[in-house]
Amino acid sequence: MSTLATDPTTADRPADSGAEAPGRAPLVFGGVPEAEGFAAVPITARDRVHFRVDRDLPLTEFRADLPDGVTVSHDEGEGLYRVDGPCGQGQVLADWIRAWCAGRDIGTVGLRAEAAVRRRAPRDLPPAFLEDLCRHYQPLSLKRLQRNASTLRMHVPDPDDLYQQVAEWVLKAVGQYDETKGVPFGAFLATQLSKWVHDLGRSAHGRTAADTENRQQKALAAFQAEHQRRPSERELAEYMGQSVATLRRNSQTVATLNGLRNLQSLDGGPDGAAEVLVPDSDEAPDQIMDEADQTLLSHALTAACAPDPTAARGQRAAQPNVLGWATWYLTTWGGQTKTQVSADLGTSVRNMNVHADRVERALKDRLTELSE
Repeated sequence: MSTLATDPTTADRPADSGAEAPGRAPLVFGGVPEAEGFAAVPITARDRVHFRVDRDLPLTEFRADLPDGVTVSHDEGEGLYRVDGPCGQGQVLADWIRAWCAGRDIGTVGLRAEAAVRRRAPRDLPPAFLEDLCRHYQPLSLKRLQRNASTLRMHVPDPDDLYQQVAEWVLKAVGQYDETKGVPFGAFLATQLSKWVHDLGRSAHGRTAADTENRQQKALAAFQAEHQRRPSERELAEYMGQSVATLRRNSQTVATLNGLRNLQSLDGGPDGAAEVLVPDSDEAPDQIMDEADQTLLSHALTAACAPDPTAARGQRAAQPNVLGWATWYLTTWGGQTKTQVSADLGTSVRNMNVHADRVERALKDRLTELSE
């Protein structure tokens, strides 16, 4: 067990209690003082390749084929793969990964090489040290994250999944923590937790939309704290240094995001079934039938972008396909080209095509169901 020589109640303190305050003995994990444990396995530089894929990667086969001295990690929450190799080999690794995936008809998304990334492998730490450190910091992290409870419930609603997610974050912090900076691990972990909670929204709904929502929420809160009332549209635009037109456009993005975020399925009820009422064509005017067709198509499109309740946590299908929905809607009804949408949303056309293709496959199934 982790020990605090002078204060047995430390486990009830915030996550940054890892700081060695005056008069308090250092934390000890597995019989090793915390600082000594990290110093024994110093952080080192490796070239890293980041990428995502358009369908599940056979990870066991991929690991078996990797060159010697190369490792891979998978962040299920972000759907991101990271391959680490010796310095100077980043671009060679990137080309190898691209060719390996292409040979198995797997598309890579956002593949890029990064040179001299400083990381440590948590598994290289003494097992007893790592186990006790995680046992100590997991409950502290959960308490630290109480201020983000609404966001966490939205993205990780199951308590067991949340506990697992926090465990993964602690290990991630262990891998990134640089003990030479003079910052206690607990303080570093607390800072990273706030960042990673925000990244949940970025991963699920897109970086641009999530950041837009975050900026608006902060501006609203700051204005209300200063003036004790909600701002008008013009006041909020001025407060954020934007034009009213920009604020309206961003507000529409946020509204769309909020509408899709909590969408589980347009099929409605707990049994996943809802009746779609279409008037008899012999009794309904053509205009009503046109509206009914549009309603059915809108129903099918939104349902095709909804999370799949049967998908495992971490899979893309378990999250709303916001980018796919936006691509289809804006190019079909908004009269925009993919190039225009790409510039507005700050993403690549290739990435849009990946998400739009997922919509197309699901949309065909939905329209077939509705026409039966």
